[in-house]
Amino acid sequence: MNKELMEALDILEKEKEISKETLFEAIENSLLTACKNHFGKADNVKVEIDRKTCDFLVYAEKEVVETEDDVEDDCLQIALEDAQEISKRAKVGDVIHVEIKSKEFGRIATQNAKNVILQKIREEERSVIYNQYFEKEKDVVTGVVQRYVGKNISINLGKADALLNESEQVKGEVFKPTERIKVYILEVKNTPKGPRILVSRTHPELVKRLFESEVTEIKDGTVEIKSIAREAGSRTKMAVWSNNPNVDAVGACVGMNGARVNAIVDELRGEKIDIVNWDENPGNLIQNALSPAKIVAVFADPDEKTAKVVVPDYQLSLAIGKEGQNARLAARLTGYKIDIKSETQAKDAPGFRYEDYLDDDYDEEDGEYEEEYDGDYEESEDSGEYAGEEAYEEAPLEETFDENLDEASQEELTEDDGENYE
Repeated sequence: MNKELMEALDILEKEKEISKETLFEAIENSLLTACKNHFGKADNVKVEIDRKTCDFLVYAEKEVVETEDDVEDDCLQIALEDAQEISKRAKVGDVIHVEIKSKEFGRIATQNAKNVILQKIREEERSVIYNQYFEKEKDVVTGVVQRYVGKNISINLGKADALLNESEQVKGEVFKPTERIKVYILEVKNTPKGPRILVSRTHPELVKRLFESEVTEIKDGTVEIKSIAREAGSRTKMAVWSNNPNVDAVGACVGMNGARVNAIVDELRGEKIDIVNWDENPGNLIQNALSPAKIVAVFADPDEKTAKVVVPDYQLSLAIGKEGQNARLAARLTGYKIDIKSETQAKDAPGFRYEDYLDDDYDEEDGEYEEEYDGDYEESEDSGEYAGEEAYEEAPLEETFDENLDEASQEELTEDDGENYE
């Protein structure tokens, strides 16, 4: 039994994850190559390796001819006299197996055989690494920052190096060597020099995969991430839906005291994440997507994929967001082109019927909601729009007296008293 060869194959299989069968085939090919280099041809050479003991036999199939003078090619024919020394039953015309001693191979033939084995091992190693990371394509992995290559970053993923291009880096993020970061595998290419892996820190799927790994409910399918829009390094909006009525989708993603979402925010270096409820009704979805802004009314056109949104005057800047970010992310999240107007702008718009935008509780003459805002929003059964409004203004002093004091009490109060009362 060839123990040394068996031990070497075991180590290669364990460390390089290359199957023994592949290694046996490589050894067989290397011996055939050595025979070809030594004899000039190897068409009739066979190699047999015992997979259990690693004992191998190399032999040539030769035709038996009458005499030495009849031998035209030493590699293909053998004289009867020489054949009978191998097998006494040999006859003219028979084909016998003539063993070839590998120790007789010259230095060049041996070196070529060695190179064949090494080349096969390298090819298989590259193939194994490629397959391993190809399976992780479109997934998140943890890597170690190695060095900057120009403006790109080389990241070690374990058995292979990945490249984080400048275009896939978040502006403002600076990494130090040996720092561990999570990256999203964009693409894995198989090249002659080994697998080429491209990764990203800006892709929206990075946030999605991080939530899948952090939130158990998303991993088991109870909560689904329906849509996601991201401006890397600044803000992400994500719409979630729960398949279980007893599970709050947003609450599951946020976690107790924000533990789950904070872990992801820390990984993204402080990037803000807005999590909203998904709704099949486009109007409600757009209303949720524009959070934290409060909405008076939403009119969505599913065919044109457009929506008109009316917000209170003081909420217009919040709805649009800094440099239009909130509205832009909401449009990406919902897939609708959103036109946001304040109440004043909406009233002044040509052909605009303001009453169509309002609930029954709105007093058009006074321009105020009849019901005092108490901090809670209630949804109208008909329109699904907000019935309360944060823009509530307090009534004038004399109206306040009418609502809270009887006539006798009002007569006793002086103007100063009224001011004190207010």
